[in-house]
Amino acid sequence: MSKITEIKSARAGDMYYKIEHDSGLTIYLYPKSDYNSKYAIFGTRFGSVNNAFSLDGGEVKKVPDGIAHYLEHKMFECEDGDAFAKYAKTGANANAYTSFNKTCYLFSCTENFDESFDILLDFVQRPYFTEETVAKEQGIIGQEIRMYDDSAEWVVMFNMLKGMYKNHPVQLDIAGTVESIAEITPELLYDCFYTFYNLNNMVLCVSGDLSCDDILKIADKKLKKCEKHDIKSYFEDEPYEIQKSYIEQKFPVSVPLFNLGYKEKSHKVTQKETAEIDIIMTLLTSPSFELYNKLDEEKLINQSFDAEYFDGQGYNSVIFSGESRSPKKAAEVIKSYIESLKNNGVDKDDFEIAKREVYGDLLSSLNNVEAIANALVDAHFNDTDMFGYIDDVAECKIEDINERLLTMFDKDNSTLSVILPDKE
Repeated sequence: MSKITEIKSARAGDMYYKIEHDSGLTIYLYPKSDYNSKYAIFGTRFGSVNNAFSLDGGEVKKVPDGIAHYLEHKMFECEDGDAFAKYAKTGANANAYTSFNKTCYLFSCTENFDESFDILLDFVQRPYFTEETVAKEQGIIGQEIRMYDDSAEWVVMFNMLKGMYKNHPVQLDIAGTVESIAEITPELLYDCFYTFYNLNNMVLCVSGDLSCDDILKIADKKLKKCEKHDIKSYFEDEPYEIQKSYIEQKFPVSVPLFNLGYKEKSHKVTQKETAEIDIIMTLLTSPSFELYNKLDEEKLINQSFDAEYFDGQGYNSVIFSGESRSPKKAAEVIKSYIESLKNNGVDKDDFEIAKREVYGDLLSSLNNVEAIANALVDAHFNDTDMFGYIDDVAECKIEDINERLLTMFDKDNSTLSVILPDKE
């Protein structure tokens, strides 16, 4: 019998269900009554960085770079037809993605939810690989890799990651290389599937006008019980120091692009730290505050300016990105402002405004079924609680922010990656 727990938030005035299914899968249902749209996402802790792993303490297996992304592509091919073709008949909008630390399959719909949900639970558990279909996919993904090689935004980011990281696979393209995917075989794909697509290593999140009965009547039928295993990923030792402080490349772009990355020591970020970091990132990137306006007044950025805290298994960093006519000058202004903030502390009024902005965005996101389900996936894989995170933001103090700032943004451990227009 599956265990169902009701999780409530006094601050949000909302609730969701956590279902610990007999199969080993954790399911979250966030009911939104009177909403037309329904959204479901099925994810596994298997991303591009998980290229060396062991099962239950056995031998360490090294697989080709890009295999998680390759497996994502191949999962849509079923013995009885293509999953996308099945979704076309239900009218659902389906997709999938592979990131550095997870692979997710998703769909949204306004009708025929049961049929679309059945498709999702079916094809994600039923791999079908042959020598012929795997070989065919190499050409398709090879084209995708070349397409990303022609993307200035993609190149400027991975140039920065290569400048920051020496050994960690986060510096490698999520899709791998044409050479690495040529090594992928049906046997390797099955090996990765049966390791990482174990339901105990996965999560299913659903949001919309639905009940637990709606979910369980299909889940009970489709989910196959899995024995829990100990999956461990392995990474080479990564030095704290960056590899290069500046990387430049010319590209056919009209405006220069930049990525400025601050590398940190690898550590597991707590829920409280995440709340503090999100408030700090708002202080540094929102048009409501000094840094953004200073960069804007000096015409060093445009509306593309953004930043994120980038972390996962074995990597932590802060990344600023955008277009700039003077990338080096923009980076200097960002670094100088952050040093001043660390030395002098955050203005109390600015802190309160930033906290309210983050808190308001969180509550607003609870009106979007897609944002809700995606946040539940992230919370589950990060071992945090979505409502608890809202509480941590609300309870954050300016002293927490100033203390957190002192642990971040080592000015001597940053990499600036720049793409300049190739006039030729």
